[in-house]
Amino acid sequence: MQVSVETTSPIERRVTVQVPAEEVDQAVSERLQDTAKRVRLNGFRQGRVPMAVVKQRYGRDVRNEVVGEVMRQHYVRAITEHSLNPAGYPSIEPTVDEAGKDLEFVATLEVYPQVELSSIEGTEVERPVAEVTDADIDQMIDTLRKQNASWEVVEREAAEGDQVKIDFQGFIDGEAFEGGQAEGHDLVLGSNSFIPGFEEQLIGAKAGDEPEIKVTFPEDYQAEHLAGKEATFKVKVHQVSAQQLPEIDDDFIARFGVEGGDLEAFRAEVRKNMEREIKQAVDNRVKQQVLEALQRANDIPVPTSLISQETDALKRQAAQQFGLGEDFDVSQLPDELFADQAKSRVQVGLLLGQVIEDNGLEASDDEIKAKVEELAQQYQQPEQVIEYYLKDEQMKNQVKSAVLEEKAVDKLLEQAQVKDVEMSYEEALQAAQQQGGEGDADDEKADDQA
Repeated sequence: MQVSVETTSPIERRVTVQVPAEEVDQAVSERLQDTAKRVRLNGFRQGRVPMAVVKQRYGRDVRNEVVGEVMRQHYVRAITEHSLNPAGYPSIEPTVDEAGKDLEFVATLEVYPQVELSSIEGTEVERPVAEVTDADIDQMIDTLRKQNASWEVVEREAAEGDQVKIDFQGFIDGEAFEGGQAEGHDLVLGSNSFIPGFEEQLIGAKAGDEPEIKVTFPEDYQAEHLAGKEATFKVKVHQVSAQQLPEIDDDFIARFGVEGGDLEAFRAEVRKNMEREIKQAVDNRVKQQVLEALQRANDIPVPTSLISQETDALKRQAAQQFGLGEDFDVSQLPDELFADQAKSRVQVGLLLGQVIEDNGLEASDDEIKAKVEELAQQYQQPEQVIEYYLKDEQMKNQVKSAVLEEKAVDKLLEQAQVKDVEMSYEEALQAAQQQGGEGDADDEKADDQA
């Protein structure tokens, strides 16, 4: 076997392989003989079909089958001998494939990039420093009460914070438009879930009223055919309901895993959860800054096969997040929606892997167990979570990866200049969310308490 390797880009290789003709022809001959023993043809007894007939009938298919196997076997030998580290599957094409001639084929493949890490020395990293105060706990408990509130129908005009049950239909230039109609819709005034200006015009309405509401769709509205258009909504108000906040009694406290109605124990549990959350928020903000600096200093090429794999993973994650169901075909989601994020995630993964390798970082069983115990504290029955994680090798490996990632970030942080910035609990969470670009603050905080 003769092999030549051509570097066509920093992460692409073109491998040309020649296999002696006798090796291929002998394998084809043996396969044809085996076929002749098994084949059944009219006019011939099994095992008595002349080889000339077998070759005529099956020769091309047998050779294709053998050549495919030979190319795969010699491809593996070639990349092993030349210490190539492929990222994904190769494209393999025969260039010479004739009986009596050496088989030649070309394998085009992407390899993992060779990374020589550049330092992030001099990078300034802002680390929020925040404490959970009694006032923060009061606000969190108020948020939890709102999330567990009930609605009671009232006979009065609607005020901000009330819920109205409405029918509505939207018109542009006198014509009803698609998606602008609903019946029996519950809308909380002040939730900002409708077009700007819509909810404000329902303040003061009462059951039985049929107001007309005029609004202008934002210029950046997601439905392009509506963006910037003026619209009129015909609305019918069926009822107005006021929010009834639950009392902080035994039943309310028990919803959060604190038995006996002990208010101080409940506040202590809320504080513990908030302190865990603020630690996670601070760690994530610091980590994000470090990883961005690492990418700026090391803009390495990324194999397209890895980007494709990560894109598919992000699609599945999005389908799950939006409740599209297990049978949803994620290929319907456009790749371009996820490609940039996928490339960034793959690049970060490759760089962190290099940091881990360069520094000989490892995760011990004790460290993995400690991380599992930390994660389990988010749940009401942490013992079951710990047992589940430690018995499932896949979950355990995910935790191991998280431990190694934390160690890598800590190692990189040694190169940076860390600046502590005093912040309130709210400010620290908002800073982390703005950097991560995720979610609504109150909802995420309160969900964590639940």
